[in-house]
Amino acid sequence: MSEPAHTGTARQANKRGAARLAAVQALYQMDVAGSGVFEITAEYEAFRLGKEVDGALYREADAQWFRAILTGVVENQKTIDPVIRQALTDDWPLSRLDSTLRAILRAGVYELMKRDDVPVAVIVSEYVDIAKAFYEEDEPKLVNAVLDRVSRRVRGEGRGKDAS
Repeated sequence: MSEPAHTGTARQANKRGAARLAAVQALYQMDVAGSGVFEITAEYEAFRLGKEVDGALYREADAQWFRAILTGVVENQKTIDPVIRQALTDDWPLSRLDSTLRAILRAGVYELMKRDDVPVAVIVSEYVDIAKAFYEEDEPKLVNAVLDRVSRRVRGEGRGKDAS
């Protein structure tokens, strides 16, 4: 599997991408450990974003973007989860998805619903890339399909349709 090409010209996009990845990891941690949003936000900002943890260097991230995704998902989860459920097939209820996949979809759907300033293609591509970082099988395709369905429903645009 080839790595996505990131160049220095996309510096801000890189920081947002790192913020998205960190937000997915934080959402996962909240789901599994039952941690609160303020505790997780403080931990990530103090010890993870742009820092070295257990020998792994976390990329520098847009801390505001990270906070916006994290708090946005938490504050809107009661509306986000039903939107994800509608986009899944009947044989794949939200509860059947593992915590990582739920975190990716919740963050992606939050951005599609609340961040009109970010193009659909960017959101879908970023979260599919995050899925590819965690999974090698069908999960990235599932993320792509769900986010595409949601983008058509909430923004009226998706694959094969011009954003006009």
